[in-house]
Amino acid sequence: MSAKDKHVDVVVVGAGAGGGVVAKELATNGFQVALLERGRWVRYGVGSNDEMTSMRGPMKRSMGPDLEKNPRVRIEGEGADMKSYPMNGYSSHIASCVGSGTVSYGAMAWRFMEEDFKMESTYGKVEGSTLADWPISYDDLEPYYEKAEWEIGVSGDGDENPFSPPRRKGYPMPAFEQNDDGKVLAEACKRLGLNPFSIPMARNSVPYNGRPGCIRNRTCAGYACPVSAKNGTHNTVIPKAIASGNCDLRVGCQVVEVMVDDDGHARGVRYFDAENVERIQTADIVVVASSATETARLLLNSKSKKFPDGAGNNNDWVGRNLQGHAYTGANGFFPDEVHRFSGPGATLAICDYNHHNPGIIGGGLLANEFYKLPYQFSKMRPPKAARWGLEHKKFQRENFRKFAQVLGPIQEMPNFHSRVIAYEGKKDFWGSPVVGLSGSRHPLDRKHCKFLAEKAEEILKEAGATTTWQNVGGRGQGSGVHQVGTCRMGDDPSISVTNRYGQVHDIDNLFVADGSTFPTNAGFNPSLTILAVGYWIGEYMVNKYS
Repeated sequence: MSAKDKHVDVVVVGAGAGGGVVAKELATNGFQVALLERGRWVRYGVGSNDEMTSMRGPMKRSMGPDLEKNPRVRIEGEGADMKSYPMNGYSSHIASCVGSGTVSYGAMAWRFMEEDFKMESTYGKVEGSTLADWPISYDDLEPYYEKAEWEIGVSGDGDENPFSPPRRKGYPMPAFEQNDDGKVLAEACKRLGLNPFSIPMARNSVPYNGRPGCIRNRTCAGYACPVSAKNGTHNTVIPKAIASGNCDLRVGCQVVEVMVDDDGHARGVRYFDAENVERIQTADIVVVASSATETARLLLNSKSKKFPDGAGNNNDWVGRNLQGHAYTGANGFFPDEVHRFSGPGATLAICDYNHHNPGIIGGGLLANEFYKLPYQFSKMRPPKAARWGLEHKKFQRENFRKFAQVLGPIQEMPNFHSRVIAYEGKKDFWGSPVVGLSGSRHPLDRKHCKFLAEKAEEILKEAGATTTWQNVGGRGQGSGVHQVGTCRMGDDPSISVTNRYGQVHDIDNLFVADGSTFPTNAGFNPSLTILAVGYWIGEYMVNKYS
């Protein structure tokens, strides 16, 4: 018999970007909220902060999840054996902690472009793709982008980027200065007729909202911030939700089912607490915000009389259209040192190739990358370079400060067969079917990645790199980073999972509030858009249920 918790107005599953925002919007407007997070609080000095264990731990990561308890499987083909990959890129895990990816991300804070909300209208139908328009526009979301930038905190200069979509208000903090390789690359971009600018960052360039400015730490992307100058839901909206007295944050809670009654209404969730005691949290409203992979798994595992194939899945769209980002670009070595390691790197970007490229659908930004620490750099070698031994070590010593990258995420084409399933053949620690990843990227993704990689190499050569080589992405499955799409929003219930407000079709008190609602990704990191959608959905819920 499961233990029962005190009934609440709303239970939110997942304390990441979307869930943290929705919990704050509801709690500060008087709703009693239970916020359930499977991970725990992460601090820079408590979790590991060295490169080998934090970035490359084989089974346990400082940000979670514990991959022994949360395995995943990869479906290699129709009817093929299931193969488990707990230690490599096929796992496609995301951070598992309070704040989720907003603790460990590089903190690029991009608004999607106007075209990103109307991809089918802009480019037409694409064979083999489920390319679609969003049911909301950039204009609909613009006030919520602004709210995210000011409440979470973003540094930038909206006037620098000529391709920036219209905004009513500037950023709350000035842009970061260019680092050494950024300055070199910026001049090269200008000579090529491109438009370089400073990357908008959810990081304090100056003290903001009671927290200090960035200390230019190198261990940033992939790590918690030692001074709390990197901004996420863990140090902004979630503390506000708790301070309201209306939000009960519970960590170490693995939710295994959204309970749906025979009439098709969500009645709460079943979960295991930090002591692995099975519990039931009843609520008037359920919000799932657990990532595009985990949200889909939870809905698929939530079977009931009215939804035998999973909550909201009677039309077989839950888990479909999984997208991430294929990163593509080029690497280069310079004759002289091009950085002094004033962190975290990644200061310069261009958006000249983000849309309206002949023969290309969508596109992507290009940026100088976050600094590679020694272990990561040991893999950065031009073709035919020594990979071990004395020559490898010599190369590492002599070129560590002479290396630069120009990379970016290509806008992947969604397709129906790239998907998440709840795989019954393997169970997690709590007895639930695990995430199974199936399908592959659309063939056009490789073509688009090659296009962007060629542009990146051209910039490096113009900047003076003496050795360059392309790093072309676009194969495999789009699920590694920046996962979106598995519970897409839309006006037609037959080809979408939620309406424009994240409300699941046919289950009017069940909402989804994370990147899984995105019909399409963009050529940008999606975190700011997930935050903005969280504000959009949260405001709708407050107005509807108050």
